[in-house]
Amino acid sequence: MVMIRIVMSALSATVLIRRCVGGASSAFIGQTASNSLPQGRIHTHGGSKRHVTSNKDVMAFISPIQPRSFMSPHPFGAHFSTTRMSMSATTTTQTESSASSLVGIDWVRSSVVSVLNEIFDPVEIAKGAAIAKLDGKKKTKKKKQAQGEQPPVEDEPSMSEDERNAIIDAAAASAKPFSTTDAMITPATKPEFGDYQCNAAMSLAKSAGLNPRDCAAKIVQGLKNVPGFDDIMEEPEIAGPGFINLKFKDGYLADAAGKMAMDSREGGRLAVPVTANKQKIIVDFSSPNIAKEMHVGHLRSTIIGDTLSNLLTFVGHDVLRLNHVGDWGTQFGMLVEHLRDEFPEALDKEKSKNVDLGDLVTLYKAAKKRFDADADFKVRAREGVVKLQAGDKEALAAWESLCAASRLEYQKIYDLLNIKNLNERGESFYNPYLGGVIEDLENQGLAVESEGATAVFLDGYTNRDGSPLPMIVRKSDGGFNYATTDLAAIRHRVQLDPSDGGEKADRVLYVTDAGQSQHFEMVFAAAKKAGFVADSVSLKHVPFGLVQGEDGKKFATRSGDTVKLKDLLDEAVRIAEEDIKSRLENPEESLSDALTEVAKTVGIGAVKYADLSMNRESNYKFSYGRMLSLNGNTAPYMLYAYARICGIVRKATGQSDDAKVQWPEPSAIIISHDAEKQLVRNLVKLPDILSEVESDLYPNRLCDYLFETSQKFNQFYENCSVNNAETPELKASRLSLCTVSASTIRLLMSLLGIPVVEKL
Repeated sequence: MVMIRIVMSALSATVLIRRCVGGASSAFIGQTASNSLPQGRIHTHGGSKRHVTSNKDVMAFISPIQPRSFMSPHPFGAHFSTTRMSMSATTTTQTESSASSLVGIDWVRSSVVSVLNEIFDPVEIAKGAAIAKLDGKKKTKKKKQAQGEQPPVEDEPSMSEDERNAIIDAAAASAKPFSTTDAMITPATKPEFGDYQCNAAMSLAKSAGLNPRDCAAKIVQGLKNVPGFDDIMEEPEIAGPGFINLKFKDGYLADAAGKMAMDSREGGRLAVPVTANKQKIIVDFSSPNIAKEMHVGHLRSTIIGDTLSNLLTFVGHDVLRLNHVGDWGTQFGMLVEHLRDEFPEALDKEKSKNVDLGDLVTLYKAAKKRFDADADFKVRAREGVVKLQAGDKEALAAWESLCAASRLEYQKIYDLLNIKNLNERGESFYNPYLGGVIEDLENQGLAVESEGATAVFLDGYTNRDGSPLPMIVRKSDGGFNYATTDLAAIRHRVQLDPSDGGEKADRVLYVTDAGQSQHFEMVFAAAKKAGFVADSVSLKHVPFGLVQGEDGKKFATRSGDTVKLKDLLDEAVRIAEEDIKSRLENPEESLSDALTEVAKTVGIGAVKYADLSMNRESNYKFSYGRMLSLNGNTAPYMLYAYARICGIVRKATGQSDDAKVQWPEPSAIIISHDAEKQLVRNLVKLPDILSEVESDLYPNRLCDYLFETSQKFNQFYENCSVNNAETPELKASRLSLCTVSASTIRLLMSLLGIPVVEKL
């Protein structure tokens, strides 16, 4: 009993330290751990649905050190001495505004962090948080007893003074300097509150022994000493119990809009700074299967992945776009043997270059029909797989013919969707690395035999009957599967040095169907457990929902077949062409080349924008009517908004309607009306939007911001005459705002992969 009491006391102390250090209740920690779990991936190659029971919520309590990403606004973590931590030089430099770039929420966060580290001692705050947590527990018990409630049964032994001091000392020893998470900066909820809100005082006050308003006053005073802060922000306002409202000065807004105008040329950055923390990022997306046609299911992966790649590249990261095509597997034995009979030239490496395989889908269906009906052909197909994997020259030549023919078809789709710089790296690429993956897993005791196969068992993953859920890495016949390939890909992408052909990526994104979340969750967990992934590397699944018909059911043809992606895109262009024809004086007249190109831009853009404007994790109903509408948050509306601004500038500067618009020289910005101010306030938030999507990976925020920008511009134009402005200086200023607004639309549409048109 004594030993049990000691163990329980130690566990209780550990848990309490955990709660004090984390500054969070058990519910918060459990929820955060659950929400941060990596999710899975779909490749057309499959992967079964599995039930997951995770024990990570439990581990969140037991772990003595809480990761910073899980932390509440208290700066605690490992390896911090009990002496006062000084503010880092990097934090200081981050608070200084750039002479040529915009500042935004990241600058505000850095400013607040520098203040927190200057005026508060993280060690003392850590001790205060621990004491508050311990004393709070006592007060709760006393309050319940005072109200006549039955005191709870003691689950833990009473705490001695030594144990209490040990908890407080442990909290102090594990303190870390404040980080941007602790600044608790959010966009203001209403324009009248300003541009940003700081909630740090509300969280810190109790640990600092202050009331929240006094704590907020200290932070406000510290902000006044941040270099450049008074030039950019109005006097911070303490609201309510201790919130701090932060608002840009009108002078800064005018200056920032002027900087955007100076950098608004096509290809310019609109004064958005390049990231100071450049990373090597791999984005894995699209992933069609060889010898199969791309269908509507590939649309989301392709355009979401492309948009994220575009944005991350613009931000300043080194981005590698990878197309993990399904170019290996048992189906290729069937296809190779079918080619042997129907297209024997395809088995000769030299002659195969001139072989036209025709419709690959028809070829695949014919091979599959033979495989299902002909026993002899089925044997040959299985033997063909062995030959292919053994490197048989004829089998490889036929396989390469299939890959080449498929590649041509995929490229037609990518050209339509304006997808560029996508590097093909299929499953076959990782074949040489599969054996090494198994060997490493076995040497570490992670891969074990299971019913003739080799499997990895991970804590927290069980079948519905409660039995351990295996992740198969080698089948009973010695073949490998998708988990093995994905593990090999992870090693190549993040572990292998570039000098050995690897990538050494800092962050890897997998843009795939949400239905495969558990597959990748387990792959990521196994990779980390095996030491394939350093703690500094991020593996992130970017899941997306389904495309549905307008009836909410599977999006399919009338016969029930999956909709081919090319057919879908062609139909969108056809509808756009018909709409343009209906607006001509002679609707029967053929469209000019220029109008045909406009119809293509509108049709394809409408499909892409409709998808990207939705929360990627949601299912959405596909509707040509809605996506091609000129009303609401659609591509045609945004294209019209851009073309309208071009028309305004042409008229105000005396340019021909048919000429390519010449944007006026940038001018000093004058804010003379509230509509001007609200437009500028919206425009200068561009870095915040880009930073948010860079972190959270939801492209719909770009679309929301685009729509908001167009709305703000409409209000500006309705209230502020451009052509008939009161003074030449005001006219030049408003023309510059037109330029910045149009450039913002053009930039964000380009990140979405949609070109703009100057006349619609």
